[in-house]
Amino acid sequence: MIKIYHNPRCKKSRAGLQYLQEKNIEFTIVQYLKDKPFTEKSLKNVLKKMNVKPNDMIRIQEKEYKLNYKGKTFSDDERIKIMVENPKFINRPIVETDDAAVWGDPPANIDNIL
Repeated sequence: MIKIYHNPRCKKSRAGLQYLQEKNIEFTIVQYLKDKPFTEKSLKNVLKKMNVKPNDMIRIQEKEYKLNYKGKTFSDDERIKIMVENPKFINRPIVETDDAAVWGDPPANIDNIL
């Protein structure tokens, strides 16, 4: 099963969604800001599938991030907790299969798991 963690208000996320649609494959859309699908354990699992650290997938340009977290030191587990509590801090889109996951920016990255 393929899932795309999607934010319809994000240009990069919409591009990833369109890329999947053009591939004519079945997938599920998870609007992660609305549906809140991530727990600390599930986000840690997705990041492990991506082979990235939490710091690699956190949106440090978000206003709330800058106000509350910029310049502070956090462990990976603490960053994951921050991301779960503030899902808009997670880079998007993320495309996940049973065995792998990628950041869909640029959308051609998605080919790495199809």
